Amino acid sequence: MPAITAAQSSIPRPDRVAADEVDDADQIPFVTRVADYANTVLRPYGLQADRDGVPPQRVAEFADVKLLNHLAPKEFGGAALSRAADRRVHEILSGACLNTWLVWAQHAPIVGRLAKEYARGVEVSQRASDVLSGRLLVGAAISDVRRFPDHFVEATRVRNGWRLNGTVSWFSGWGLNSAVFVAAVEPSSRSVITSLIPIDHHVTASALGLSALGGSRTQRVHLSDAPVADADVISVQPLDEWRREDVDTVSDARPQHFGLAARVIDELRAEREPIAREIAETWAPRIAQIRADAYGLSDEAIAAGTGPHRTQERLAVKAASGEALSTLTRALLIARSGHGIGLDDTAQLHARSALFVLVQGQNADVRRAQLTHLNLLDAPTKSKDS
Repeated sequence: MPAITAAQSSIPRPDRVAADEVDDADQIPFVTRVADYANTVLRPYGLQADRDGVPPQRVAEFADVKLLNHLAPKEFGGAALSRAADRRVHEILSGACLNTWLVWAQHAPIVGRLAKEYARGVEVSQRASDVLSGRLLVGAAISDVRRFPDHFVEATRVRNGWRLNGTVSWFSGWGLNSAVFVAAVEPSSRSVITSLIPIDHHVTASALGLSALGGSRTQRVHLSDAPVADADVISVQPLDEWRREDVDTVSDARPQHFGLAARVIDELRAEREPIAREIAETWAPRIAQIRADAYGLSDEAIAAGTGPHRTQERLAVKAASGEALSTLTRALLIARSGHGIGLDDTAQLHARSALFVLVQGQNADVRRAQLTHLNLLDAPTKSKDS
């Protein structure tokens, strides 16, 4: 059986308070409404969404359920959810339809970011106010900063604002979004400029051929002299500071890991093959422990403030989470036999979704941790005669 690494090591384990608070969030009326929506609308449509794409009506549905500003302050009509409740919402949506979750998940943290700026007393622009009020679906274009100086969106200072040029490698929700939250680098000062810009003739897209989450409308987006008014700039910060913050973003196993894992375990429990059900019961507590470790370590890092905090342990937990997902989705595929690879079966969908989770939010440190984890698993040894 794959090791759980940090969860089975001699390193002190975080307590389960963070995970317990996530479970308690099921009692919050907003979370209950999200669960009802996910189970009745998103889950039955999951296979079709992967095949045909997340449909436009989802944006209006998100607005109706208040998912477009669930992290916004109440004065903007938001739910002002806690971190624990937000994690639970991510788990619910990712377990119901990972394609739809990805479109929404590019938007949701941006609302949280704007809410923090507003709480600090920063005057928000009209576009930012529209986002906080749930009137716009925003797409995120930030990950290319990780590849500076080899590949990045370049920001050039002009009078009363900036000009942005470059190609965004991954942008989900194209055709559904009204604006872009983009992170660009000004090379001479090594500053990261984050801003909200409209999708207009300065912003175009080209198709990506994806084997996983092809329904998420993920495209490659090109910015050509895209103007940014100073009012639409969210922040300007040193590149090194941005990278330190980004390490915290990519180091942890996140709610989508556990939403997908819970869905696969539920489906294994419903299989006719007794050993498939046995696998579900064997892995459920292991996933629960990885989840508790991930959330506990992440909260410790936030409480500790700036600087690395138990990074290697967090990366080990993330690697263990990915390996667990790979194992569970393989088990479901095997249990379904030949039917499992049909496009009308969820087993192949979940298996491909697990591949996406393995590479999402990946930097060099995450990649090394994942490969090291695999290298430490039992592997065939060379024959003495070879």
